Amino acid sequence: MARAQIGDLVGPASGELTAVSTVDPIKVYFTITEASYMDYMNNYSDDTKRAEHERDLELELILANGTVYQHKGKFYFADRQVDVRTGALRVAGLIPNPGRVLRPGQFARVRARTQIRTGALAVPQRAVMELQGNYQVAMVDAENKVSLRPVKVGERLGNMWIIEDGLKSGEQVIVEGTQKARPGTVVSPKPYVAPVLAKKE
Repeated sequence: MARAQIGDLVGPASGELTAVSTVDPIKVYFTITEASYMDYMNNYSDDTKRAEHERDLELELILANGTVYQHKGKFYFADRQVDVRTGALRVAGLIPNPGRVLRPGQFARVRARTQIRTGALAVPQRAVMELQGNYQVAMVDAENKVSLRPVKVGERLGNMWIIEDGLKSGEQVIVEGTQKARPGTVVSPKPYVAPVLAKKE
């Protein structure tokens, strides 16, 4: 980007005359929390496996209009230290930009699959109740009686929460009306249907 035009008077006090930047590939910067970084390092404590995973890691961009950018990017580097003001670590990725669609300064969200978990149990976030750092869910047994069960929660995935301990596959939890569900009461459960967001026309 030129900061001086033909015919302008320039000298030592003029500052920089132009800025040159590469737009293909283009760098994307995003932050991850210190806790996420520590979880990642625990999952990939072996240097060789971590380097291999980072080579295979694919970054997806969700653009400001909600669409997913067609080209996937790669991990580039992470800053050497956590920002003490925010508790976050800045990470950079390289995204192919052959049509020059992406421009410096644009906003996008970045997502990446960092781990695959098989057999994980996930429940809607609104089904989990927290009280002083302890988590529980309201259960419905075979006789439609309500009971409360403590659970150990894991990561959040969108509006779902992974349950590490306390639930088994096939058990029923209450999602709507948990405040009204009292232990021992009999309820008439209905299958939960996740709300569908209206599409933009």
